[in-house]
Amino acid sequence: MRSVGHWAIGIVSAFLVSIGDLSAAIEASPSHRQIQAALDRGTQAAAQHQPPEKWYTRFGGNGDLDFGGFLVTKIGGVSVLATHMALRGLEPSAADIAQLVDATTMLVSTVIFGDSPAFAMESYMVLDQEGRVIMPVTVRVDGQATRTTAWPESPKFAAKVVAVFKYADFDPNEHTTITVFPAAGGQVRFAVNFRDIE
Repeated sequence: MRSVGHWAIGIVSAFLVSIGDLSAAIEASPSHRQIQAALDRGTQAAAQHQPPEKWYTRFGGNGDLDFGGFLVTKIGGVSVLATHMALRGLEPSAADIAQLVDATTMLVSTVIFGDSPAFAMESYMVLDQEGRVIMPVTVRVDGQATRTTAWPESPKFAAKVVAVFKYADFDPNEHTTITVFPAAGGQVRFAVNFRDIE
């Protein structure tokens, strides 16, 4: 059992586990070829009975009590859509694909831990690229956190902090630090190289 002190909100660094073409970068304006490749990947994943979440770009730890999260790019979102639809025996409509490709924002979702049900309220998230801070368009948090597998030990509760960032505001080729500021103080940091994400 880990000590309570281990779970005090402090600085936590984690590294990206990326998917896709490592020569790519986050693509704000994907080409027809990239979109078709993303659709094909999603259809193939469904044929292998893999979940749509396969295409989330995850960072941080994978355990029940690890700080972590994921982000969804346009290319990833197209593969998620294709997988989801193919698992239902359907194909994405042109309108559904266009909605994803024309999106102006990228979603970043994180999981943090605390010891009260409302600990995540008023938490915040930013991106930091070489000292340049990118503010989100919106941030939403779980108002009521869920009990963890450690209950009644610390950390007792887990909550999501989800932010949306404009593609126009960040550099898709930069090393980036995703920083979450829990309302109780401290920060949780994740090191991510956007250049390694499609």
